[in-house]
Amino acid sequence: MSEELLINITPQETRIAYVENGVLQEVHIERTSKRGLVGNVYKGKVSRVLPGMQAAFIEVGLERTAFLHASDIVRTLDDEEGTNGSKPNDTHSDDTGAGDSKPDVQIVDLLKEGQEVVVQVVKDPMGTKGARLTTQVSIPSRFLVFMPGAQHIGISQKIEDPEERQRLKEIIQRHAADFEPGGYILRTVAEGMSEELILKDIQFLQRLWLAISDRMQTESTGSLLHEDLPLVMRTMRDLGDTDLEKIRIDSRETSEKVNKFVEKFIPELSNRIEHYPGERPIFDIYGVEDEIVKAIQRKVQLKSGGYLIIDQTEAMTTIDVNTGAFVGHRNLEETIFKTNLEATQTIVRQLRLRNLGGIIIIDFIDMTDLEHRRQVLRALEKNLERDHAKTYISEVSSLGLVEMTRKRTRESLEHILCEACPTCNGRGSLMTAETVCYDIFREILREARQFDAQQLLVLASQSVVDALVDEESTSLAELEEFIGKPIKLQVESEYTQEQFDVVLM
Repeated sequence: MSEELLINITPQETRIAYVENGVLQEVHIERTSKRGLVGNVYKGKVSRVLPGMQAAFIEVGLERTAFLHASDIVRTLDDEEGTNGSKPNDTHSDDTGAGDSKPDVQIVDLLKEGQEVVVQVVKDPMGTKGARLTTQVSIPSRFLVFMPGAQHIGISQKIEDPEERQRLKEIIQRHAADFEPGGYILRTVAEGMSEELILKDIQFLQRLWLAISDRMQTESTGSLLHEDLPLVMRTMRDLGDTDLEKIRIDSRETSEKVNKFVEKFIPELSNRIEHYPGERPIFDIYGVEDEIVKAIQRKVQLKSGGYLIIDQTEAMTTIDVNTGAFVGHRNLEETIFKTNLEATQTIVRQLRLRNLGGIIIIDFIDMTDLEHRRQVLRALEKNLERDHAKTYISEVSSLGLVEMTRKRTRESLEHILCEACPTCNGRGSLMTAETVCYDIFREILREARQFDAQQLLVLASQSVVDALVDEESTSLAELEEFIGKPIKLQVESEYTQEQFDVVLM
């Protein structure tokens, strides 16, 4: 399987495309003016405690106050004897880790208004919501994640060999006493690495944490104590996929920076980094630009002739599978099964490409055969194995729907590239000219009854005025006769179809 990373650099933004067998699977975009906040550590101040929500709003110097839930507050040994916010455990399902939930503790017992608190962003601001925070700071490096204040040693579940897990755990245990106390999580890429390399990572993390600790004492509230690496370096650091054949970068300056970075931290990637000097844009050669344009459209074609309809809303994302032009060769049930089976692969690719998260409802075409249902669900699970984000899938519901969740820490591709239509405000539909005409008639009646005027002037869009002059001309004439006053019409080119004004003259 051929896998490549394509990196497009401009002064305004950085774009990274993950291409698998010539097909775009993921795209990451970071704009200079809107860098992601995940991983940033701030010295914040509690601005408001909400007992009913078991949460607090924290002022960290951002545009909107950030959100901290009680379950994301790690208690120290002083707060709870025998625990420090994370239970000792030699396994961990994630590479980055966080404190355990403590739902039995009230937020008012943990935080007070005006209190200073060191927090880390775990989810970027999305829509109208502020950033999501945790007090369990975690500092990642190439092989490890260091968690000050924790005690346990976690190991990525993707490292399955028991002997290797034990070897890695013992390396940490041998050296942990020589440094500042804290917990560690060994990342997937730590598998097979030497003790010397892991020790270097520990030393790097310790130096970084000491620098952050010093800033905690000197900086004022609302200050940024630690900022995560830029997107390109972050991608290099987190690159656990050694199957990558090439990393192509279209900026010579960035290519040189990346080369220095990997030579120091990830030498095994050095021979895979390549500067792309061509005049034709790198994303055009691989068809990435076209795929990005398709990824913000509702309709996604399947090779068989079927198609998906993807609708992203505030509450959830819905995906509807349709047979479309695919008629099959045998019978209807077989056609439906093949369409659903093909759809699973495309759905997972679209989830990754669009970075869709939260609750996702998939409406597969109804299948009567239980074995077909089981195979489609298994195919969906198998395709999701290549997705780096955490996912959970429920069984097919009685309505034939598959409910799933996918963890998201950054905005979806649509939210990065698009904004709500100013005409319909994101509804996706407009009131018809006929509907607006009837609204105007009602408004004219209200105005004529309440105020004394010689005549009335209607300001509206071209389409609405055309409808009043044409289809609704009889109704308009009857209304003039009823109120006993002339009604004039005027086109306002700046008005949308739904906008109008009735002016008394």
